[in-house]
Amino acid sequence: MKQIQLYCDGACSGNPGPGGWGTILRYGGHERELSGGAADTTNNRMELTALLEGLRALKEPCRVTVTTDSEYVANGLNKGWARAWQRNNWVKSDKKPALNADLWAALLEQADRHTLTVQWVRGHSNHPENERCDRLAVAQAQKFKK
Repeated sequence: MKQIQLYCDGACSGNPGPGGWGTILRYGGHERELSGGAADTTNNRMELTALLEGLRALKEPCRVTVTTDSEYVANGLNKGWARAWQRNNWVKSDKKPALNADLWAALLEQADRHTLTVQWVRGHSNHPENERCDRLAVAQAQKFKK
């Protein structure tokens, strides 16, 4: 299996509000940037979308090391929260509905296709790839500002 480095970040101006996401995929000496956005979204939706779109871009199953500054994404995957929500019909342990179930379901489908290692980094702490992903995400969010 190919070993891929995937860096991702989401941004939102207001929460909800215009948002964007950015992803960097790195394999060997090659790099690919992806980004997009939405007019009315949340930061967590953009964080999830950044990872989801990065994984969808991979043409075959890979070993993927994910670097994200989103505790929501990292904990949802590393601590098994998202799998538990899925098993419970997208209801959390506090009996409230799990937010972003559509994105989590798609993300878990991609996670089953690949072998993921998810690393959390503090946002805005001079991590070069995280900062680049943030710039991509913010630029996309700006496109949707009125």
